Amino acid sequence: MNHNNSNNLIHQRDRRVLSLPAVHPCEGISPNTLISSLVTLSQNICNYQHSFFATQRRNAREAIRQVSIILFFLLEIQERSLPIPQSTVLSLSELHFTFQKIHFLLQDCVLQGARLLLLAKSNHVASLFQSLVRAVATSLDVLPLHEIEVSGEVRELVELLAKQARKAKMEHEPKDEHMSKSVHSILKQLEKGIEVDKNALKEIIEYLEIKTWNECNREINLLEEEVALECSNCNEREHERDAPLLSSLLGLMSYCRVVIFETLEISNNREKSETRMSTEMMTSVNPEDFRCPISLEMMTDPVTVTTGQTYDRASIKKWLKAGNTICPKTGENLSNTELVPNTTLKRLIQQFCNDNGISLSKSTNRNRDLANTILPGSAANAHAMQFVSWFLTRMLAFGTDKQKSKAAYEIRLLARSNLFNRACLIQLGTIPPLLDLLLCTDEKSTQENAISALMKLSKHATGPQHIMDSNGLKPILTVLKKGLSLEARQVAAATVFYLSSVREYRKVVGENPEVVPSLVELVNEGTTCGKRNAVVAIYGLVLVPRNQKRAIEAGVVHALVGVLGSSEKDELVTECLAVLAVLAENVEGANAILRASALSLITAMLQTASLRVGKEHCASILLSLCVNIGAEVVAVLAKDPSVMPLLYSLLTEGTSHAAKKARFLIKVLQDFSETRASGFKGSSVPQEPSLPVW
Repeated sequence: MNHNNSNNLIHQRDRRVLSLPAVHPCEGISPNTLISSLVTLSQNICNYQHSFFATQRRNAREAIRQVSIILFFLLEIQERSLPIPQSTVLSLSELHFTFQKIHFLLQDCVLQGARLLLLAKSNHVASLFQSLVRAVATSLDVLPLHEIEVSGEVRELVELLAKQARKAKMEHEPKDEHMSKSVHSILKQLEKGIEVDKNALKEIIEYLEIKTWNECNREINLLEEEVALECSNCNEREHERDAPLLSSLLGLMSYCRVVIFETLEISNNREKSETRMSTEMMTSVNPEDFRCPISLEMMTDPVTVTTGQTYDRASIKKWLKAGNTICPKTGENLSNTELVPNTTLKRLIQQFCNDNGISLSKSTNRNRDLANTILPGSAANAHAMQFVSWFLTRMLAFGTDKQKSKAAYEIRLLARSNLFNRACLIQLGTIPPLLDLLLCTDEKSTQENAISALMKLSKHATGPQHIMDSNGLKPILTVLKKGLSLEARQVAAATVFYLSSVREYRKVVGENPEVVPSLVELVNEGTTCGKRNAVVAIYGLVLVPRNQKRAIEAGVVHALVGVLGSSEKDELVTECLAVLAVLAENVEGANAILRASALSLITAMLQTASLRVGKEHCASILLSLCVNIGAEVVAVLAKDPSVMPLLYSLLTEGTSHAAKKARFLIKVLQDFSETRASGFKGSSVPQEPSLPVW
C-alpha cells in the first residue's frame, strides 16, 4: 500500500485504530492455499516500505524487513511447487494470523488523521510491534524447516531471522518519546485551564508533518470517529480508559486548527459537502434532533404536548404518570395531557434510519452516544473549547475580513454535531458578532458561513433565546429576503424554522410582516432543499392560528399547490401537504385551497402519494374541505368512484389518526349519497374538531 492509498482509509474504516481483528485460517485449509494467502499478505506488508511513517519509523522498518525475508522463503515454496507437509500447517497458520495483525498495525501507522493519536499512544504501539515480532519468532521456532525442501541459503536466512526475532527489542524511539511526553504535558496544562503553549504545539505538529488546515482537520475527523466508536463500546473497560484521552486530543487538535492554521484550505469536494450539509436542513438533519429531551434516546413514537414540545411517547407518559403537570423542557404548565402523534417527525426519523442503515431497535445505543456530547469528555477538552470559543469571538469582533470568515466557518464545523461545543460557543458570545457579520460583509462565502453557523447554534436549547435577545431576527430576515446567494437565503429559512420551533417565539416571528412572504418567495424560487427549508419553517409558523391568515394572504396556498403539481420529491410533497392540512382546518384556508383548483390534485394524490403519511394528509385536507365548505366539495368527492376504495384502504393500513379521518370522511360521503340533501353545510356534515397534523 502506498502513502496515497491511506488517504481514503479514514472514510472507509470498519474498525478502531490499533484494534487488530485478525482471524485464524480455518482448520481444513490446504497447505497450498495457505502459502498463496501468506505470499499475498506478505507482499501487501512489504509495500509499506516506501510509505511515510510519522512515528514508529524504526519499528515499522524492522517489521517490514522481517516479513520481506519470510517472503523469500514463501516465494521459493510457491515458485518451485515444493511439497508442503501437513505438519507445517499449524505454524504457518499462526504466522498468517500474526501477519494479519502486522498489516493492520502498519495500516494504522500510515493512516492520515491518526498521527497525533499514535504519537500519544506511542508506548502502546511500540509494545504491539514487540509482541508481534515475538509471535513471528515463535511461529518460526515451531516450523519444521527440515521437512520443507528449500535451498540452504533460504533455510539459513529463516533460521537467522528466528534468532533475531527472539532477541529483537522494538523500543520507544527517543524522538517519539520526547514528543509524546510533550503532548501529555500540554494536555495536563489544559486540564488545569492553562492555555496551550503555541510554540510547543507547533513543534509537535511540525514533527508529525501536519502542514495544512486540511491535514489538521483530518486528525479531528478521525478523533471524532474514534470518540463515537468509543461510546458504542462503552461497556468495554479498555475502551473506557481511552475515552478521556480521545476527548482531550480532540480538543487539542480543534484548538490547533482554529488558532495555529490561519489559512483556510478546503477542497472543492469538501466545500460542496459542507454546503450541501447546511442547505439540506431537513434531509441531512443531525441525529440529535431526533432525541427525546427526557431519555436522550432516538424517538420511536414522537408525540407533541400542548406547549409544542415533542417527546417520545413512552418517556412523556412515564413523566405524566409520575404526577408531573409541567412541560419537562420549557417548564410551562400543560393545559391538558393530550399527546398528538408527530407523524412528520416520525417519518423523518424512519427515513434517516433507512438512509443510514440504522435499525430503530439499535438506535438507542447510538443516541446515547450522541447524548455523550452534552459533556466534554475530559477537562482538557472542556478548557480547549473555552479557549477556542473565546478566540473565535475575538476574531469575529476584531479580525480582518478573512479572519472573520474563517471564524464563522470554524463555528459552523464545531457546532455541527457536538452539543457541548454549541453550548460553549453560545456562552462565550459568538452569536452577536455572527449576527453583525451577516450584514457587514459583501462576500457570499462569509455570509453563508455566518448564517450556517447561526443555524447550527439555533439548534441548541439556548440558541433561539440568545438570537432573539440579540435582536437577531432582523438580520436573519434580511438574509432570507436579500441574501448574497440562494444558499444563504435557504439556510436563513432553516434558521427561522429552529427559531419558530420555540413556542414563545413562533408568534413573534410570525407577526413580522416580512417573514412569511419571504418564505413563500423561497418556496417559489428555491432549490428542492431550499423549498423544504421554507415549507417546514412555514409549517412551524402556521401552528399559531393568527399566522395562518398572514400565510394565506402571502399566497402560500398557490405556492404549495404549485410545488405539488411540479415536484417529484416525495418528502417535499409530503411537507407541502402537511401545511395545507393545517390551513384547511379553518374556513379561510379551505376556501383558498378550493380557489387554487387543488381539489382534484389532492384527490389524485390520495392515490398516487408514495408515502403513507402523504395519503394521510390528503385525507385530512379533504375532510376539512368537506366540513368547512360543504356540499360543493362533498358532491365532487361522492361522484369520484376512486375515493371510497382509497379511504377504505387508509382505514385499514393507516395510523389510528389517519383511520379516524378516513372513517369520518367515509361517513360524510355515505350520508351525502343517501340523503342528497341540498342544505348540506352546517346540517348534514358534523363539525369535526381541528386536529394538528403532527
